[in-house]
Amino acid sequence: MKNYGADEMNEYKSDLIRTLMNTRDLDDAGLLQLLAGEGPDAELFTAADQVRKSWYGDAVYLRGLIEFTNYCRNDCYYCGIRRSNRKIERYRLDRETILACCREGYQLGYRTFVLQGGEDPHYTDDVLCDIVSAIHKEFPDCAVTLSVGERSRESYQRLFDAGARRYLLRHEAASEELYGKLHPAGMSCAGRKRCLRDLKEIGFQVGAGLMVGAPGQTPQHLIEDIRFLQELKPDMIGIGPYLRHADTPFRDCPDGSMEVTLRLLAILRLLFPYALIPSTTALGTIDPQGRELGLRAGANVVMPNLSPRENRAQYSLYDNKICTGEESAQCRSCLEMRVLSAGYRLVTDVGDVKEHTCF
Repeated sequence: MKNYGADEMNEYKSDLIRTLMNTRDLDDAGLLQLLAGEGPDAELFTAADQVRKSWYGDAVYLRGLIEFTNYCRNDCYYCGIRRSNRKIERYRLDRETILACCREGYQLGYRTFVLQGGEDPHYTDDVLCDIVSAIHKEFPDCAVTLSVGERSRESYQRLFDAGARRYLLRHEAASEELYGKLHPAGMSCAGRKRCLRDLKEIGFQVGAGLMVGAPGQTPQHLIEDIRFLQELKPDMIGIGPYLRHADTPFRDCPDGSMEVTLRLLAILRLLFPYALIPSTTALGTIDPQGRELGLRAGANVVMPNLSPRENRAQYSLYDNKICTGEESAQCRSCLEMRVLSAGYRLVTDVGDVKEHTCF
């Protein structure tokens, strides 16, 4: 690319943003240019906000997060609940405790429950399907979302038949090379992608995503992630900055950049205008205003915590996680005020993804 003066560079970036808005695509060089730079990019964020409002108005959808187990069979190098972490106090929530969380959430207005946990062998298909069925039966007007990792296609089908309709599974890295640096032998990028495709074929609303600034990640890796997402066409996309945990092999690696995370979030909104994109707890952890900034950059989902307060700090994916000491009502009230302060409106209905068969 030729050398641009300041005015020419600004016009070039404006052209890139207009192209992205109009065509929902951009070449690699253009995407790299939009990802680059320092500080916030007001023009990019404004464009993303304009697009999300054209599809979803000022609605921000509320999801009730229940972190029901911090046991995990995997040993991912970045994760605080990895199998090899002997310092963490482990816990599991039983069926009745999970239902009690849902009842409290329902009274607070939640109409989507997100069950998230490590890949815990205790929760067999029979156990997990029983929990999903019980939630579906008691709260038929609510959506059940699962985030429980890699399972067989047969297992996914059983969970769908039990009443789950959404599934979150971050692909973490579309690059085989980077995926291998983040995960131990026995886990594969191809296996993760196979799970996502199985979920889509079964009929789930599917969410993929990644950590921004993961150890070893380059801007070119982010381009590979974008291209994979364009192929997958997920309904939900979850991204957040990589945040280190003191009890992992990556303890000395720097945290990811909030600025790059926000730029990528805005780019994803322009590429996938229909998508449900959360403003994550990780954004709020890296910066006190992170979740509000995420909303202004195109996010339209927030997921306050419904887990029992005594277990929240134990679900320690990364250090200094926020909201671990709050009651469920406090967590919801706090987020509602933050959403309003950012200029949006909290919505408590199921909030399905917009139809996007044209993409």
